[in-house]
Amino acid sequence: MEASNRTNLEPYTVGELSGALKRTIESEYGQVRVRGEISRAKRHPSGHVYFGLKDEFACIEAVVWRSSVARLLTQPEDGTEVIATGRLTTYGARSQYQLVVEALELAGEGALLKQIEERKKRLAAEGLFDSARKQPLPTLPTVIGVVTSPSGAVIRDILHRLEDRFPRRVLIWPVAVQGAGAAEQIAAAIRGFNALPVDGPVPRPDVLIVARGGGSLEDLMPFNEEIVVRATAESAIPLISAVGHETDTTLIDFASDRRAPTPTAAAEFAVPVRADLAARVREIGARLDTIAARSLDQQRTHLTALSRGLVHPRQAVETAWQRVDDLLERLSRCAQVAVPNRARDVAALASRLRPPRDLAVEKARTLDGWTHRLGAGLQRCVDKEHARLDRTGALLESLSYRRVLERGFALVTDAEDHPVTSKGDARGALTIEFADGKVGVVAGPAPKRKRDDEPKEQKALF
Repeated sequence: MEASNRTNLEPYTVGELSGALKRTIESEYGQVRVRGEISRAKRHPSGHVYFGLKDEFACIEAVVWRSSVARLLTQPEDGTEVIATGRLTTYGARSQYQLVVEALELAGEGALLKQIEERKKRLAAEGLFDSARKQPLPTLPTVIGVVTSPSGAVIRDILHRLEDRFPRRVLIWPVAVQGAGAAEQIAAAIRGFNALPVDGPVPRPDVLIVARGGGSLEDLMPFNEEIVVRATAESAIPLISAVGHETDTTLIDFASDRRAPTPTAAAEFAVPVRADLAARVREIGARLDTIAARSLDQQRTHLTALSRGLVHPRQAVETAWQRVDDLLERLSRCAQVAVPNRARDVAALASRLRPPRDLAVEKARTLDGWTHRLGAGLQRCVDKEHARLDRTGALLESLSYRRVLERGFALVTDAEDHPVTSKGDARGALTIEFADGKVGVVAGPAPKRKRDDEPKEQKALF
């Protein structure tokens, strides 16, 4: 009977069975929350994000469609423990079921702190928190930009504190300070203030305040997002962070130029107290007046002391007149005495002078004497050189090879007129030079000569 029932069952097609399973799973698990650790997170070029959720017992595939990625409070990262909210469905092409994630949150405060700490280390390694990047705050800004929620108590506290201390023009850039999209709005506000032209219709702030009231760690998460930290570090306008209570610390505090424990304190950092500043100006003005008065008194005393050493101009002129009269009188006396004396000196010098004709005759005689001496010396030098030349010629003649030829010797030279000094060099045509001329010869073996002492052939006696 059992065999008959199995045989009569209506068969499913693969697609029908897959569809039936899909409808069953989606109807039973239309909305679920799953806690697990993210692994193999991957963002597809289409914008969808795929990852796995696992624990020590099992693993389930998950996907976040592109339309839901921007709304996630936490972006999928490997190793992060999260709670994923979504619906369960199947993917028939691979015969697998998967979780379509619509919301993603960190599983507990410990996971949030771990994520923040890892992000802090990574951004610090890039140098975004270096003290060298921090800018000084302006002493008295003309325009202050505030990035915060327009409906909270934070903006009222900041405006009230600025009004009490030193009223300034305030530009508010309203943003969401928690929830999905808050980080993007905050970063866009910071960059928007920096993009304002200096002389544009909307003035560019001299200092920025990014503020939010207290809240839980999850509420403050937008100020820990990387996009906000980078926008803060890149700001060319000095920026004060005032997020949460005094005990709260977010990553924007490390990247800002100044951290304020509260939004009210941020307003105090931004501007000085006008009354204190006015009192300080008055104090400095009084000190300047005192210094100026003391300096004038010192200069007046010094001038009085100098004036005591001055004489009356008339007295100085009278003294100069008297001095001129004395000099004129001395000049007159000198003229009466000095002129005759100088005349006598001139006459004495004139008597010592000789007539130019006598000097010319004397110079001519001296010149004739030098000319005679120079000619005699020159003749002696010439005679001496002639004698030395004759001796050198005689010596050269005595050393000439022709003297040797006259004594019966001969000079043998080859075809290139080189002297032949050995038997081995005597080859070919040669020239023999005697004292009375030259003779050409050809080198060859010397003829054999019979010696007189050789025994002659003995004739027969018979």
